[in-house]
Amino acid sequence: MAQDLQALVCEELTQPVLPQVSAMAAAIAALHPGARAVLFYGSCLREAQLDGLMLDFYLIVADYRAAYHARWLGFANRLIPPNVFPFAHGGLSAKYAVLSEADFHRLCGPETRNVSVWARFAQPSRLVWSSNEAASERAIAAVARAAPTLLAAAEARDDETPLDWWRRAFALTYSAELRAERGGRAASVVDADPDRYTRFSVPALAAIAPEKRGGARGGGWARRRIEGKALSVLRLLKATFTFAGGIDYLAWKVNRHAGTHIVIAPWQRRHPILAGLLLVPRLLGQGAVK
Repeated sequence: MAQDLQALVCEELTQPVLPQVSAMAAAIAALHPGARAVLFYGSCLREAQLDGLMLDFYLIVADYRAAYHARWLGFANRLIPPNVFPFAHGGLSAKYAVLSEADFHRLCGPETRNVSVWARFAQPSRLVWSSNEAASERAIAAVARAAPTLLAAAEARDDETPLDWWRRAFALTYSAELRAERGGRAASVVDADPDRYTRFSVPALAAIAPEKRGGARGGGWARRRIEGKALSVLRLLKATFTFAGGIDYLAWKVNRHAGTHIVIAPWQRRHPILAGLLLVPRLLGQGAVK
């Protein structure tokens, strides 16, 4: 790993956040034995007013079994990572995903075809809580793997600028998950802070292992799209068990990002798995998720 990139990642991760965010991160960590780190990410990073928004966190734990009082939750987290939970603290709402240190490191790197984690952490995030300095260092090292993985997977083109490479890379990752965002969202990620992506371009390229520069291991984007969308459906179905009000959250997210007006009926809340199985094909047919 190029030291310049690790230093950039460390500088970015340790930038200050609003006190409410730090308090919520500490409260999340307190819920799970063996908590190691909490990372804050997503569009709320750029917001000064958090009321009415859904904050996004990743909780990194030492071990799934130790992190839960219910053994089945640890099993579900290991089988289809991550588990996702709703959370409220200090008048704010959030959701947080749980990964072990080992899975977080793996899912930020080219060992996996799934884009979910490395695509998110190639974008800005903040390390808002850690159990100790060693845990902070491990989180920073994992996040530093994400940008090189993203760019390697997209492969460089001679006819594009570094910012266009980032834009195309994010567009590819968006196509490999079920997404509710309108068209152009992938480009807007870069355009929101082009200077940041310019600073990261050369160090991230230098950190790509020579054997990975033709793309991350494990096949092309067609395979990633098939596997990624199937995994997205499985995660949604799993969330009906782990995420209280998961069907309402799904509707809220789609409505917010795709401009739809989905209303959840009482029967759908009573039978969220069936509702999810019926709702996802409908959303795909309408083009609300892709």
